[in-house]
Amino acid sequence: MSDTSPAPEAPTIDEASIDAAIDAALAAIAAAPDTAALKRVRIEHVGDASVLTSAHRAIKDLPKEQKATAGKLVGQGKGRVQKALAARQEELAAAEEEAALAAETVDVTLPTDLRPRGATHPLTTLTDRINDFFVGIGWEIAEGPEIESSWLNFDALNADPEHPSRSLQDTLYVAPEGSGMLLRTQTSPVQIRAMIERGAPLYVACPGTVYRADEIDATHSPMFHQVEGLAIDKDLTMAHLVGTLDAFAAHLFGGAPITRLRPNHFPFTEPSAEMDFRCFRCEARLGLDHDADPDCRVCGGTGWIEMGGCGMVHPNVLRAAGVDPEQYQGFAFGLGIERLLMLRNGVADMRDMVEGDVRFSQHYGTEI
Repeated sequence: MSDTSPAPEAPTIDEASIDAAIDAALAAIAAAPDTAALKRVRIEHVGDASVLTSAHRAIKDLPKEQKATAGKLVGQGKGRVQKALAARQEELAAAEEEAALAAETVDVTLPTDLRPRGATHPLTTLTDRINDFFVGIGWEIAEGPEIESSWLNFDALNADPEHPSRSLQDTLYVAPEGSGMLLRTQTSPVQIRAMIERGAPLYVACPGTVYRADEIDATHSPMFHQVEGLAIDKDLTMAHLVGTLDAFAAHLFGGAPITRLRPNHFPFTEPSAEMDFRCFRCEARLGLDHDADPDCRVCGGTGWIEMGGCGMVHPNVLRAAGVDPEQYQGFAFGLGIERLLMLRNGVADMRDMVEGDVRFSQHYGTEI
């Protein structure tokens, strides 16, 4: 059976359609507002699916006598479009470059900071604030060496020879073994030095770096900072101690803090106590008749925050420093500055304080 289907018609290229495609392309090119829009125009009018490209592919299927005329028509039209595209691309690119240069213009005559701006570490800022308080109430700021003798760090502070704080698990000793020298575990040796050098009466605050044999984690560090206070005078009592710490808490945290003393034991004070103050974050801050927030992260739902150890200076400590305990009495206290920063500013992890990221310090740069 023979195939009687009609033969396919030879393709034709309509001159009017080509002219219309060229006019549409030239109009779109002229209207393109930027190079991104011009790229879309290029795809639409000379891309694989465009009228001109489809006509160009169809030339090979035309009768031989029509190919030259059609090729000239399509080729010249596509050339006009490509030429218009190139001219518009150059025009738009130049305009965009000029706009970018204008937007990024730098006035080189203005003064500038050639070095990246740093920031005071928040522990330094807080220590300065603490020092300002004690200087403001008439105390002196005392400092001492960070490498101390065992006598100043333990014996003069009435610590027993077998006291666990003397062990290698707590204290970092300095070579050679048996030298009796160590990295101070507290700033209390500065108090002993102050009493020996200045005698009584005496009012000193002793901020500084101390060392313990601890692993660093969110709440511990082998190197941290303390401030200790010592007042030696006639007729001092626990009431003077409480008043001083109440004023100190108000200076750091604001308001009128509610405090309490819990009995404790420290070798260098008698009587000794832990001082707590009412949480300043949750409802507990409103008074003793208000319950703490059980979900409060600052006080752990107890309503109280531990501030530090304190008490009346033990007579043995006064004698070791050459002060007559029959004539003078005194009180002392010790506070961790990192802990104060964590409570006061909501720092959750102590490691943030020692990693050296300047962004951590810059966060506190506006404090006054």
